Parts: sequence; structure tokens; C-alpha cells
Amino acid sequence: MSEAQSRHRLAAGRPASGRERALLTCGVAGPIVFVVAFLVEGATRPGYSALRHPVSSLALGEYGWTQRANFFLTGLLLLAFAVGSRPALRRAFGADLWAPTLLGAVAVGLLGAGVFATDPVGDYPPGTPVPAPQTTAGNLHDTFSTLVFLGLPLACCVVGYRLARAGHRGRAAYSVATAVVFWALFVLASAGFSQQTSLTPVGGLFQRLTLVVGLAWIGWLALHLLRDPAARPSTPT
Repeated sequence: MSEAQSRHRLAAGRPASGRERALLTCGVAGPIVFVVAFLVEGATRPGYSALRHPVSSLALGEYGWTQRANFFLTGLLLLAFAVGSRPALRRAFGADLWAPTLLGAVAVGLLGAGVFATDPVGDYPPGTPVPAPQTTAGNLHDTFSTLVFLGLPLACCVVGYRLARAGHRGRAAYSVATAVVFWALFVLASAGFSQQTSLTPVGGLFQRLTLVVGLAWIGWLALHLLRDPAARPSTPT
């Protein structure tokens, strides 16, 4: 028996602590908080079009602090989930460090996106020139956003591979399909935000679909780990 297999068997027999379950629950709460917040903000922000503009543009203008707070809160929740997912994933199907690390990268990307505001895309805030000049903060925002849009589908693929090896074919297929759909929608959103294609009026819609697909998978994974029989809280004897 290999050392990795020995560690997996040891972890599989160890029940989850209350702290670990709390961290896993953050993986359910984070996606819900983020999606509800950007949907409400997008529907109520004057001059903003949820169909056309990126979610990050909600961090601009007088009420931009609300979306920045959304980035921070969701990033912290997903960072907590990434920490809790490490022992849970190992216990569930012997996953290595890759999946928790990638989930942590997604969280760091959201936190960074909250620190550095995006450059305007399109005509928001009202009166913004098209195209808007690039700034250092905007470039850093894009860099941190890359952690989200690259790390999330890669995490899907890593977990999908582990699920397939553990014999969970349907769940593995869902994980891999999420990665494929996520990337396809991301490409369409990026084309829309270029302001040079017929997709420009719906770039924001495609980005929202991208985020919902990816964050729904994170929520599903958190629930899957919470429902694992081995994840029941330990009780004193």
C-alpha cells in the first residue's frame, strides 16, 4: 500500500469536526451571496445594464462599495471553504492538494478583484469614453480575475478526475461538463466585452451565466462533501 493510500484510509476513518463542517458550509453560502448580490445590484443601479455590462463594473461609481464588499465577503467565504475542503476531499475520494489549491486561487482572485477596481467597459458609468483608458488598477483587477476564470474550471476538471477514479461517473461528468460550459460562456462574454462584435449587447448576460454555472458547481461540491457519511460531526464518547 502506498503512502498516499495509507493517508486516505486514515482520513476516511476520521469524522469531520464541527469546525470543518462550518468551513464546508461557507462553500454553500458564498455562491448564494455573490449571485444574489450582483443580481440585485444589477437590477437597481441607475445607468447600468445587466445584459451589457460586466459584474465588475458594479464596483464603479457612487455605490461601487457594495460590489467591492460582495467580492470581499464571497472571497473570504470561498477561502474558508477551500481550507475545509482539503480534509473533506481527501476523506471522500483521496484527492490531493490540487483541488483545494485551485479553489483557494478562486477565492484570492475574488479578494483581489475587490481591492482593485476594473476599468470601465462600454458606457458605464454614464459618460465614460469608449474605449476607456487602461489603468494599473484595472490591469491588476484583470490579473486577479484570471485566477477565477482559470482556477474554477481547472478545479472542476481535477475533482471530476478524482470522482471518475472513485467510480462516481455521473458526478464526474457533471464536473467536467461544468468546466466545458463555463469556458464556452466565458469566451462568449469576452467577445461581447471587446465592444467589437454583435455580442456586445449581451456580454453581461453571458458573464452572468458563466458565473452562475461555476458557482453552482462550488455549491454542489460543498453540499456533496457535507452529505458524505464520513463528514458527520464527531461526538464525544
